[in-house]
Amino acid sequence: MSGALPSAASLYRRVWRVIPPGEWAAFSDDIEAILALKRERNAVILAHNYQTPEIFHCVADIVGDSLALARKAMTVEAQVIVLAGVHFMAETAKLLNPDKTVLIPDLDAGCSLADSITAQDVRLMRQRYPGVPIVTYVNTSAEVKAESDICCTSGNAKAVVESLGASRVIMLPDEYLAHNIAAQTGVEIIAWKGHCEVHERFTPADIRELRESHPGVTVLAHPECPPDVVAEADFSGSTAAMCDYVEMQKPPRVVLMTECSMSDNVALAHPEIEFIRPCNLCPHMKQITLANIRMALEQNRHVVTLEPAIAGRARLAVERMLTI
Repeated sequence: MSGALPSAASLYRRVWRVIPPGEWAAFSDDIEAILALKRERNAVILAHNYQTPEIFHCVADIVGDSLALARKAMTVEAQVIVLAGVHFMAETAKLLNPDKTVLIPDLDAGCSLADSITAQDVRLMRQRYPGVPIVTYVNTSAEVKAESDICCTSGNAKAVVESLGASRVIMLPDEYLAHNIAAQTGVEIIAWKGHCEVHERFTPADIRELRESHPGVTVLAHPECPPDVVAEADFSGSTAAMCDYVEMQKPPRVVLMTECSMSDNVALAHPEIEFIRPCNLCPHMKQITLANIRMALEQNRHVVTLEPAIAGRARLAVERMLTI
């Protein structure tokens, strides 16, 4: 990294519409320290769309959904990667960068989907349905990925399923994503009963109430939402697809049926659009803070390690996805 570091005051101009001055005062020291530490350690920060604005807009170098972060992780030249997201994302970054140091700022940044299934569960599914290809959502542990044929994200799940050319597919572990992809592809999909604890809370009644309270609102739903929620929405897609929809269609009033911070991050790029915020927070994403990002860089804290045998097989499943 070269050139002068940005000042906290210049960075605040990016986020002043969603972060009050008093709150910013508590962030500025950590932000300036993180910017200096990144330069000192030859580090980059990858941040998921669900990170809070002070992380997403002020210290992150690469931002996006799971698919974008997986793709961009392969091009990182820095020696240290800090993953501002949840643990499976840090593992994926390590899979794609085995010779780099990958840090996760908080070990409690997990995922209800990743916790819903084990490698043994996948092996039992393969025994029960011999010959049926297994698509594993990226929201899983490396051990689970290692037992699958190919990975997917919400952004490429349809393309991955269709690429297999099979009439029957096992898709793990998100039950709602599996049902939503089955409806789009006509492929018979055998699902697992895992759910995202953020998206499963949305209901069709929520959407109807939003439409009544905010006439003309455009509703965008994440495909991890239940199928009846997706059916009530105007559009369903990954967080990246939602961003693209807002950018291209510019609805005057919009609601994103997904994690709360996503609306803040997208709204900053579109001050002309009114964002309605039904605030479902991901408790795991919110484990990541400026303070523990700073400590990760200062102390080389929470280094992500993977067993080579597991990593090699899991990497194949991720790399197959990235060729789609």
